[in-house]
Amino acid sequence: MYIGDVGSRGLHHLVWEVVDNSIDEAMAGYCKKIIVTILEQAGVRIEDDGRGIPVDINKKEGKSGLELVMTVLHAGGKFDKDTYKVSGGLHGVGVSVVNALSKKCNVIIKRDGKITTQSYQYGKAITEVKEIGETGETGTAVTFYPDETIFNEIKYSFDIIDERMRELAYLNSGISIKLID
Repeated sequence: MYIGDVGSRGLHHLVWEVVDNSIDEAMAGYCKKIIVTILEQAGVRIEDDGRGIPVDINKKEGKSGLELVMTVLHAGGKFDKDTYKVSGGLHGVGVSVVNALSKKCNVIIKRDGKITTQSYQYGKAITEVKEIGETGETGTAVTFYPDETIFNEIKYSFDIIDERMRELAYLNSGISIKLID
């Protein structure tokens, strides 16, 4: 299993997978701010000001880069070197596993002057990738609600997440990580 187990450790690993994508953006020099919000009804939102997942249609697959990253394991390898760099396979494995293990998930991308979104249930797209506005900002926001039929208990520990975010902030100078409960 990609997340280790279906207990607390695996549940928190879902958060780490998405946050690690933002950290990759920071390490590449494209992200300075990450916000992790623990939501009601066992949801989590991770937002960053990185480049945003590509939403262009992948010519080989005939689907948006966003949909590929969110629904296909190892999709990160489908991006050429000029489109989007993938460190450690996280975009393409981690976030697709988070999506697959969530009863619902939504992604909002700010990239190339546009705000784009797509929603998912149980790992499958339930909406098309659609443009919902314009912006001068960049970034990715992933909101997910883990599937309670998979996990033993869906209860996040603020202390566990806080400790991990503090470690990441310490190890990655120049990045601001904010945790909201």
